[in-house]
Amino acid sequence: MSKEITSMKEDYSQWYNDLVIKAGLADYSAVRGCMVIKPYGYALWENMQQQLDRMFKETGHQNAYFPLFVPKSLFEAEEKNAEGFAKECAIVTHYRLKADPDNKGKLIVDPEAKLEEELVVRPTSEAIIWSTYKGWIQSYRDLPLLINQWANVVRWEMRTRLFLRTTEFLWQEGHTAHATQQEAIDETVQMLNVYANFAESYMAMPVIKGVKTANERFAGALDTYCIEALMQDGKALQAGTSHFLGQNFAKAFDVKFSDRENKLDYVWATSWGVSTRLIGALVMAHSDDQGLVLPPKLAPIQVVIVPIFKGEEQKHLIDEKVKFLMEQLKAAGISVKYDDNDNNRPGWKFAEYEMKGVPVRIAIGARDLEKNVVEVARRDTKEKMSFSVDGLSARIIELLDEIQRAIYNKAKIFREERIVKADDWDDFVKLLDEKPGFISAHWDGTGETEDKIKELTKATIRCIPLDNVQEAGNCILTGNPSTQRVLFARAY
Repeated sequence: MSKEITSMKEDYSQWYNDLVIKAGLADYSAVRGCMVIKPYGYALWENMQQQLDRMFKETGHQNAYFPLFVPKSLFEAEEKNAEGFAKECAIVTHYRLKADPDNKGKLIVDPEAKLEEELVVRPTSEAIIWSTYKGWIQSYRDLPLLINQWANVVRWEMRTRLFLRTTEFLWQEGHTAHATQQEAIDETVQMLNVYANFAESYMAMPVIKGVKTANERFAGALDTYCIEALMQDGKALQAGTSHFLGQNFAKAFDVKFSDRENKLDYVWATSWGVSTRLIGALVMAHSDDQGLVLPPKLAPIQVVIVPIFKGEEQKHLIDEKVKFLMEQLKAAGISVKYDDNDNNRPGWKFAEYEMKGVPVRIAIGARDLEKNVVEVARRDTKEKMSFSVDGLSARIIELLDEIQRAIYNKAKIFREERIVKADDWDDFVKLLDEKPGFISAHWDGTGETEDKIKELTKATIRCIPLDNVQEAGNCILTGNPSTQRVLFARAY
């Protein structure tokens, strides 16, 4: 199969689809709207999951698991949340099939197996979790309750974009309960910072921390905080959200606690989550026309070693040297693969691991053995260099760290060049088409204006940055007074 992919400049959308398929991250499924995550893609998700799970536990959170199905009455309890997800819900109405008497070999729904209450396949788990928390929380001694779950959710979607938009996807969702409003707000901000730290330190993807407008808020939240990233086509991608839910869900499910003065009050809540959409973000933030460019801290394979030989005698000598090198690299905590498969030539392997985004490739041949060196190539810059076998693991660790920083810095420079101010409507529209990215512009604060801008341009307010400077100005659309700029962009 050809390893060529569509050029990014020619067709960015097709480039992305080609890359996800040919790099072996995912495949389309027999179930319309769903995807199959292949082993290499799942290994990438596992690396993300492990780092995030560690970060969650370091901040005092524990993992649990809640049911996939939510009774419809529970789902309806928080009206804004139910309304917000209603159009995306899959519903289970029956629990059994039976043979079709009129069509041998076919199955039909057994009309006698209708559920007493319909079940919603979770699009998010607030309802089932908060109905459970009611039995877990009685006193301030039970708080804070800091729970996370790794799970799948279903939001009915027929237009598949692998990792970015599928009916079923994997994610984590944190759900916490607190005694005071301030504790809940602090938790919401803390988890936003965890996400931002992960995105920048591990994904090498710079993000902007901000708060969503009322129109873009999570259904049932008082405030939604987010991290926004910029992809190489100038479109924004929401990479994570953290929600301050106030007492909305506690009131909907009657979750009360006795405080230190023995007075009853509703608890304060948060929820927060990231999903396999992060894999799509990683692909689009760094990769090129030759394939994936993966940050070393998340790459399933950090180093691949390819032998170059003629005859079994040379192969045997190279194998012995590589065995020693692999022991050294693994002892240093480096994920390394030795590809001595003789079904494919070295050039094919080079292209294969370039497509898969392996950060460092080591080639070793008979002449290299004589000189006690190896040829090292870095994926991000394509630069080749010669390293001595002596002390190789230390050099590779330094190189991996350098690649991680370089990938981040490249993405940050691109992002900074694509944050541009617009002070009137004509400039705003022109920038969206000619230099897509984040546009910093004044907005009058109304949902009506926000909706109109979206209708006219398909651009949305991605966030109000947390570090926003307050300045007087005029809305780009209405000319009405404004107190600050917000960030607009077209988005995934």
